[in-house]
Amino acid sequence: MFYKAKVTDHIRVPPAMFNVGKRDAVLANITKSYENYISKELGFVVNVIDVEDIEEGIIVPGDGAGYYQATFSLLTYKPELNEVVYAKVRDITDFGAFMLIGAIEGLTHVSQSMDDFVSFSKDKVLQGKKTGKVLKVNDRCKARIIAVSYKDITNPKIGLTMRQEGLGKLDWTGNEFPESVGDVEFEEPEKLDVQLEEHPEQADGVIEEAKPEQAEESPEETTEEETAEETSKAEEKEETTEEVEEKEEE
Repeated sequence: MFYKAKVTDHIRVPPAMFNVGKRDAVLANITKSYENYISKELGFVVNVIDVEDIEEGIIVPGDGAGYYQATFSLLTYKPELNEVVYAKVRDITDFGAFMLIGAIEGLTHVSQSMDDFVSFSKDKVLQGKKTGKVLKVNDRCKARIIAVSYKDITNPKIGLTMRQEGLGKLDWTGNEFPESVGDVEFEEPEKLDVQLEEHPEQADGVIEEAKPEQAEESPEETTEEETAEETSKAEEKEETTEEVEEKEEE
């Protein structure tokens, strides 16, 4: 799913760019740092949309570069489990089909390519034994995301399936492949104050989109009546214990 993320970060501008306007220099370095950037919190950064605010810069002793705290917007794509996507087959191997999902790539395992027994040919074609369905390079498909792994942050793994009804090659389903994205309504990221620790130079980056704050549940207060009742029970228990001890002595 596509998101419009608002980020605040300290941007480094090298001395060689001091002769450039502040906004242009900051935007150029944001683009250099964040385009094609990947993180579990943001997903895949597609593009820098705009710079909203730039504060006064500072120079760190021993560095010489200028550092500006800037607030800017990013266009990101974050794959969600069970999300239905349009994809194009880039390559086919004996274990599955590599498919392009816009800015990223996913893998449809051979067992998930169709609801059938599938065979692979050297011509890079997957074919169903019973249905006779054929999947080849450049075919346009409709698939569902069933796995997302950021274990290797430089190469996240996206798992796809086309076994379910309504999914698969568009010729099988009768669907049409969209020529363009068109007007996209972006949804705001749900996380608040997420440190972008994976980025080597932008450790201070913070997503500022707000997540609704949940009120903490306060423990129930003990009333005076409950306290008095517990004290009375304890005294009665002590008196009973004393009576038993006196009878045992007699």
